[in-house]
Amino acid sequence: MTVIDIAHVTKRFGSVTAVDDLSLAVPPGCIYGFIGPNGSGKTTTLRMIMRILLQDQGTISVLGESGTLAARDRVGYLPEERGLYKSMTLRRLLRYYGRLKGRSLAEVDQASTEWLRRFDLTDRADRKIETLSKGMSQKAQFISAVVGRPDLLILDEPFSGLDPVNAEVLRESVLELRRRGTTVVFSTHDMATAEQMCDRIFMIFRGRKVLDGTLDEIQARFGFDTIRIRTAGGIAALSGLPGVDSMNDYGHVQELRLTIDPQEFLHLLASRTAIQQFEIVRPSLHDIFVRIARPEQNGAAAHA
Repeated sequence: MTVIDIAHVTKRFGSVTAVDDLSLAVPPGCIYGFIGPNGSGKTTTLRMIMRILLQDQGTISVLGESGTLAARDRVGYLPEERGLYKSMTLRRLLRYYGRLKGRSLAEVDQASTEWLRRFDLTDRADRKIETLSKGMSQKAQFISAVVGRPDLLILDEPFSGLDPVNAEVLRESVLELRRRGTTVVFSTHDMATAEQMCDRIFMIFRGRKVLDGTLDEIQARFGFDTIRIRTAGGIAALSGLPGVDSMNDYGHVQELRLTIDPQEFLHLLASRTAIQQFEIVRPSLHDIFVRIARPEQNGAAAHA
């Protein structure tokens, strides 16, 4: 059984193909991450799942239903463009969204109380949305997506603009929802978040699927071809060293792909600087993302 089943879906806007022959299946009870560069088709795909947009070709099934009203009461959605009814109080807003999903007033009030407490908004419940700060409004938008107790929750860039404390509360909330049995699909540009949270990761590039699997499965495709180093000399010590095919610089740590034997490279590096860390590792999701999506990458290589 799948919660979302997309089969050979294509979506065009005039002469632009935003999504091209996409197929994927989201299993129940997982956190499924959507990654990809800006303009790659992530939001378009999420909007087709929500039936905000209709595909030009292919089929989409959500919670076993394929009609334009399929399972609407069982799906929660946090859009990329945030927007709430500013003249409503927060409590009234949550009652409105919860009742739209077919929940009783008692159920909605119970869920609202729980979420308002979790996000430290209890004392704001009877204030109008327009009086809330940007961060509070973002939290309110998330609560409005989950107050109806959805079976499927779709979040488009949920962590965007949140400070570290609120991002952590949101992360814990998503994990708690997954433990309760909710299937969560979310898009993100934060590769570390995707690595840490997602059971499965899907990457779309130029409208086509290029990755789909667990982190282990994705990393296994690229093998143990990355060197992670920390040296006393930092990045300056790497200048002019032979055998470096590409590098990601993270400040104190660098990740390299080599064209020579790692032991030979280790010997050359040790002749220049003190080595504090030297590991042969699988590439990070960030590194894999950059390999596929870097501007100079040609289309054939990206889809290999």
